[in-house]
Amino acid sequence: MSSNIRSLTLALAMFAVPATSFAQIGISITIAPPELPVYEQPVIPGDGYLWTPGYWAYGDDGYFWVPGTWVMPPTVGVLWTPGYWGWSDGVYAFNRGYWGPHIGFYGGVNYGYGYGGDGYSGGRWNNGSFAYNRAVNNVNISSIHNTYNETVVNNTTVNRVSFNGGSGGISARPTAAQQSFAHENHVAPTAAQTQHEQTARADPAQRDSVNHGHPAVTATARPGDFKASAAAATKTPAENKAGEENKAAAENKAGAENKAAAENKAATENKVTAENKAAQENKATAENKAGVENKAAAENKATAENKVPARTPAAANRPAAVAQSHPAAPARTAQRSAPRPQAAAPRPQAQPRPQAQTRPQPVARPQPQARPEQAPRPQAQARPPAPQARPQPTAQHEGGREPEHH
Repeated sequence: MSSNIRSLTLALAMFAVPATSFAQIGISITIAPPELPVYEQPVIPGDGYLWTPGYWAYGDDGYFWVPGTWVMPPTVGVLWTPGYWGWSDGVYAFNRGYWGPHIGFYGGVNYGYGYGGDGYSGGRWNNGSFAYNRAVNNVNISSIHNTYNETVVNNTTVNRVSFNGGSGGISARPTAAQQSFAHENHVAPTAAQTQHEQTARADPAQRDSVNHGHPAVTATARPGDFKASAAAATKTPAENKAGEENKAAAENKAGAENKAAAENKAATENKVTAENKAAQENKATAENKAGVENKAAAENKATAENKVPARTPAAANRPAAVAQSHPAAPARTAQRSAPRPQAAAPRPQAQPRPQAQTRPQPVARPQPQARPEQAPRPQAQARPPAPQARPQPTAQHEGGREPEHH
């Protein structure tokens, strides 16, 4: 009874609060609210929705859980500051949430999904469109393209305490900037948000007296859509921890498999590269070896050819050398043998002597050319036809001696 009187008194006081400051007290009681349940954020239903975290509200049957949900903001450019329970003058009073150009103070309560106790890291307005941070929001990038990925560093103590001040409460205090934000023009929760809270109030499964801190529905994709969000039912801390561990294990396993696959791919490529390099080196070595062997064979062949006796080709080529070593002999022979033609026929034995070709003495003795006294005989040139057919027999006499003329 006293609680109802206190609630009525505070409700009447709300009418004296200016509309520009919507962070007024809604209700106050002496019992602290339960801890925040652990839940998963549903996938965003479409572009333009903003996340509003769940909270404990108070009704005739005690505390009941209002699920977190995606909400369309009342206008472009505004952000949602969540409500919170705060201890003051021996009672817990609820400060309602509101829409405004900046995120105000919400008791330092860590609601998650961008609301880490101070400000909001889940997204920002960008030229009339809201950009979502994929690091803290469950966003389907195939349908939502205005996103970014920014790691969030949470400097507050991570716990599930749902109130500020008092015994066991959060000790955060508003900053100067947050105090100035409290005096900005604020917009009350939308009609969809108000209806969402009324639906939770009417559902016994959402009451703390029934679920003992584990409501049936913890979050919805759209306001009031409790049935479609049955999959987001409350889990015990152990189940949530196990789910998070399993999710982390699956991600680690996938990461390990991807890493192993990348390492195996790199190892295979390195192995192929090494094999190709070894094959090229072996090919080059074989080619070099073949080249060396061919070169050695060519050198050995050349050496073998060089070792052949030099007298064999010399003997074959000797007639030409002999013929060139006596350029003047045919002329002299023709001059001396012209008056005696009968002497040329009876001497056939001069040609069958092959040993004359192996004797180099005619080459070394150019004395037939050294007789200048025979050069001035002009009368021999008048009869060239008859004696020119017999130069070779005369040049093949042993010792290079010329026949005597009688």
